Amino acid sequence: MTSLSPYMQQMGRTAQLASRHLAALSTGAKNAALRCIADELHQQQPMVLKANRMDMDAGHAKGVAASLLDRMLLTPERLDSLEADMRAVVQLPDPVGTTLDGSEREDGLRLSRRRIPIGVIGVIYEARPNVTLDIAALCLKTGNAVILRGGSDIQHSNQALMQVVHAGLEKARIDPGAVQTVGNPDRAYVTELLRMDDYVDMIIPRGGAALHQLCRDQASMPVITGGIGICHYFVDASVDQMGALKVIENAKVQRPSVCNALDTVLVHRAIADAFIPKLAERMAACGVEMRMTPDAMATLDGHGNGAKVQRAREEDFAVEWMSLILGIKVVDTMDEAIVHIQTHSLNHSDGILTNDLHNATRFVDEVNSSAVFVNASTRFNDGGQFGLGAEVAVSTQKLHARGPLGLEALTSYKWVVQGQMHVRA
Repeated sequence: MTSLSPYMQQMGRTAQLASRHLAALSTGAKNAALRCIADELHQQQPMVLKANRMDMDAGHAKGVAASLLDRMLLTPERLDSLEADMRAVVQLPDPVGTTLDGSEREDGLRLSRRRIPIGVIGVIYEARPNVTLDIAALCLKTGNAVILRGGSDIQHSNQALMQVVHAGLEKARIDPGAVQTVGNPDRAYVTELLRMDDYVDMIIPRGGAALHQLCRDQASMPVITGGIGICHYFVDASVDQMGALKVIENAKVQRPSVCNALDTVLVHRAIADAFIPKLAERMAACGVEMRMTPDAMATLDGHGNGAKVQRAREEDFAVEWMSLILGIKVVDTMDEAIVHIQTHSLNHSDGILTNDLHNATRFVDEVNSSAVFVNASTRFNDGGQFGLGAEVAVSTQKLHARGPLGLEALTSYKWVVQGQMHVRA
């Protein structure tokens, strides 16, 4: 292991000790801790909002982009939602200790696999203070200790939220070391965290491509990546056009700064002349700027109805916009749409809007994203919406877990072998 500073070494030891305590807790004890934290969040909303205002003021002063400011922002409504998510986790079944499967050999030896916590999880994230509570809730429910390293732009918000978490844990008589945060903004501590394989069992980055690449390159323990998406719809020739407009608006506009927001619409040429002008009018009303291929622009025939339209460059279709910008491309066939998605998608959230069951089935079979949508908004790719409670991230890789990482994704298993003084021949 790389030499660690005393600060990080102590944090690792504390987390490891706390994880052993957590692994032995009953479901009732863990649920009681989550209720205490939820109660504390409800009571301490003014303190948390005041801290968040400090981060927001600093962000405005630095000229931070609007999409990033939206991710940083906490409001009473968002805190109410976080509280509800935490209480929802209480209601979810505890996976720890459950038996996955079992068998008995002819000689009477019984084998089974039992779910266990992973141990200590490290999470590195940027401008999303809600991640602090989401991850704390899921890790506590699954008996995992966690070391959090949030971005410096949400430092005050994270400090306030950690006060909430620790106050709740103390009321529940659980070691506050179960949830720790690297409070020092020095990036050297990120490098140290990625080398703490003696203490940390798994790293989950939540942020941009650069953060994910850093973790893949430098981590000495397993890394689960996700939370980045270039999300697509293919609008099939058979589609209910008014229904498709509603879904596209929701996927693009409801919260454009998040990873499951829509980036590109691929329109079948057979309906392009009829559909794209309607889409342009709808997007213009929502303040969305469009990047269109020349044949898509030609469908407007000078009737953009005030739409902001630019000619798309090829590289525009490789961008996760995270803002009110939408790429629009005309395709001749579903084959062309699928090839485009396979080329540009980051395997997060992609969908088809269609009334053709055969095309829907084929799309689902051939598009291998973490979540594939048929006539539904990509905004549903979320732990809460999928019934998982809060989520740690949305994994786009194929090993261990995919899609929203809920409780089961934060567990491993061990084999339990039960005999009657059996010996191997």
